[in-house]
Amino acid sequence: MKRILFILFGICLVGSAMAQPAKSRVRTNNATANRAGNNGAAQPVDRATLMFPTPVDVPEDVAWRRDIYRTLDLKKDENAALYYPVEPMGNEVNLFTLIFQLLNTGKLPAYDYKLDGVEDFAKENRMHFKDMLDRYHILYEIDGRTIKVDNSDIPSAEVLSFNVKESSYYDQHTATYHTRVVALCPVLHRADDFSMDIRKYPMFWIKYDDLASYLSKHSVMISNLNNAATMSMDDFFATNQYKGTIYMTTNMQNRSLQQYCATDSALVKEQKRIEKEITDFEKNIWATPVDSVELARQDSIANAANAKKGRRRVSSSATEKATASSSRTSRRSSASKKEKSEKSSSSSGSSAPRVSVRRQRH
Repeated sequence: MKRILFILFGICLVGSAMAQPAKSRVRTNNATANRAGNNGAAQPVDRATLMFPTPVDVPEDVAWRRDIYRTLDLKKDENAALYYPVEPMGNEVNLFTLIFQLLNTGKLPAYDYKLDGVEDFAKENRMHFKDMLDRYHILYEIDGRTIKVDNSDIPSAEVLSFNVKESSYYDQHTATYHTRVVALCPVLHRADDFSMDIRKYPMFWIKYDDLASYLSKHSVMISNLNNAATMSMDDFFATNQYKGTIYMTTNMQNRSLQQYCATDSALVKEQKRIEKEITDFEKNIWATPVDSVELARQDSIANAANAKKGRRRVSSSATEKATASSSRTSRRSSASKKEKSEKSSSSSGSSAPRVSVRRQRH
C-alpha cells in the first residue's frame, strides 16, 4: 500500500513539473503579443501593397552602378502619358493627382526637398501634408481630422515636369543589367507674382518602391494614334518608356551639370557624353557581341548548302549558255539557207531560157 502511494506521489510531481513550462510559454506569448500591439505592429496593411509583389531593391554589392538624375518634361509626347488627364475623369487620374490623393489619405510617405537636390529618406525628413499645402498655397478645408481638397484645387495642371533619380547597374550574381527608377519629385511650374516669369518649385521626394504598388493599379494611354494602347504606370517606368534629360549625377563633389558647364553647348555636350558612357557600358558588358548570322555562315551544313546552291547556279548558267549558243547557231544556219534560196531564185528569174537550134542539111 505504501509503495502504491509513493508511486502516485511521484506521478503528481512529474505532472506538475511538465505543466509549469507550458504556463510560462503562454504568458510569454501573451506578453510578446501585447508588446507588438503597443508598438503598432498589428496595424492593418494596405490592400494594394499586399496584392502587389514585393519590389526588388537595388543590390548594395553590385559590381557597377551609375546614379543619374533626369528631368521629365510632361509636355513632350514621350512623357504626356503621365500628364493626361489634367483633372480626374472617373477612375482615370494623372500621376501627380494620384500622388496627391495618396498623401492626403496617409498611404504614401513623402520627404522634404533639400537645397542640394539629393533625396534623403530618413525619418526626420518626413513631410507633413498640411505643411505642403500651406507652403504652395493650395486651398483646403479641415473637417474634423480629415483634410478635404477639391479636384479643381489640386495643382496637377501646374506640375509640368518630374525629377527622377535613375539607377543603372550590373548585377554580377545574376549576370543581368538593369535600369530602375529610385525616386520621384514633382516640380511645380508657377508664374512669379512680380516678374511673371515661370519659376520651378521642386515639391518633395517620393520613394518609388512605396509608390509602385499603386502605380500598378492605374493605366495610362501611351499612343496618340491608337487610344486603345494602354499600360500601367508601373510598367511605363519599369520598361523605361519615359524620356528625360540629365541634369545631375551622383559624384564626389555633389555638383550638378550646370555648376561646371559654363555654356548651353557645353551642357548638351556633357549630357551626350554621360549618355554614351552608360550605353557603351551596357553594350560591352559581355565583350564582343555574338553575330548569329556570321556563325550560321560558318556552319558546315550551311557551307554545304551554299556549295550545292553554287553548283546548281553554275550548271544552270552553263545550260543557259549552251541553249543560247545553239539558238544562235540555228538562227545563223536558217539565215544562210534563206540567203542561198533567195540567190538561186534571183539568178533564175533574171537570166532568159536558152534554146539550141540544130541546123539540118537539105
